[in-house]
Amino acid sequence: MIAVLRACRSELSRMLALAPVFSVLIVASVIYAGFYPQPYLNEALRNVPIAVVDQDRSAASRRLTQAVDASADVAVTAQFFDMPSAERAVFARQIYGILLIPQHFERDLLHGRPSPVAVYGDASYLLIYQRVAGAVSAVAGTMGAEVETARLIAQDVDPRIAGAAVDPMPLTAVPLFNPEGGYATYILPAAFGLIVQQILLIAVCLLGTLPASQTPVEPGDTAAPPIGAVASVLGRLLAYLLAECILLPTYLIALPYLYGLPHLGSPLVLMVFAMPFVLAIGGLGMVLARIFRHPLTAQLATAAIGLPLFFLTGFSWPAEAIPPALHRLSLLIPSTSAVPAFVRITQTGANLAEVRPEFLTLWGLAIAYGGVAMLLQRGARPWGAADPRPNA
Repeated sequence: MIAVLRACRSELSRMLALAPVFSVLIVASVIYAGFYPQPYLNEALRNVPIAVVDQDRSAASRRLTQAVDASADVAVTAQFFDMPSAERAVFARQIYGILLIPQHFERDLLHGRPSPVAVYGDASYLLIYQRVAGAVSAVAGTMGAEVETARLIAQDVDPRIAGAAVDPMPLTAVPLFNPEGGYATYILPAAFGLIVQQILLIAVCLLGTLPASQTPVEPGDTAAPPIGAVASVLGRLLAYLLAECILLPTYLIALPYLYGLPHLGSPLVLMVFAMPFVLAIGGLGMVLARIFRHPLTAQLATAAIGLPLFFLTGFSWPAEAIPPALHRLSLLIPSTSAVPAFVRITQTGANLAEVRPEFLTLWGLAIAYGGVAMLLQRGARPWGAADPRPNA
């Protein structure tokens, strides 16, 4: 036990003494916490500028234009007499969509004939295109239902029957766990979990690859006997747990509260679930450090896999659409199990029983990576012995 505590104290000292590790754990954490959520804080796109090409110039076309402009998603900022003028505005990035109201629009409506309108959207921005198409489709559908209802009432149909005939199955959509339907509420809880993993993984790899001679030696430590493989791995994992006692609550509890994200889960459940997550990352980091052996190589490799790992968690791309073999392989990464479970705990209030498979998977990874790290440590110099490398 004394050897474990010695290894833990030594690792904590190295975290504070080694400038690259301190920068990753503290400076990078502050930068990510402050700047990463900023682009998403508006939650949803509002008032996307579009133009209207009104070839009918009737009361019905003006009413449609006003209804589209009144929607929250788009704003009619220009009107043109022809399509080429509107297209030039799109190419100049002054607008992101065009609503074309054809000639005889009102006449066809009054005669009960289909009167389609055309929407052209800049699909190079998928979110913008979806907002434009969705807003115009909703307004046009509502206006078409109103016209059809008025036509049936004019034919002496009971207003209730006319309303039911136009819209036989009215739909009321109520978004759960994301009341604003916003992008920040959707993406940030998952991104915070991955940021925690990447910061700790890079720090552990740096700790395992930086020469021991760069660490200030405390008086009396030189006379202490080397620490065995089991004690050194356990002590270092304990040090990572202690370090994460600050980082995890900051990212998974304080930041969602600060940015106004919905938070239903119990902090105690969250911290208990996070324990094997931290241990699995620590064990994986120690194994990777033995593979890469050079600080720059380890840092670049672990930083480069951040984005692919985020795709494998199933948030930006459905997990069901990922090839089964790749999905099974991704379960070797702690974030694949941890990030979806973090979101379920924080956003839907899930308890430990409801995330039991992910919890057990993380414990399995922690034990497996910790065991491999111990085996690799047995083949290396004892913890605390002199570093034989030339630059040490």
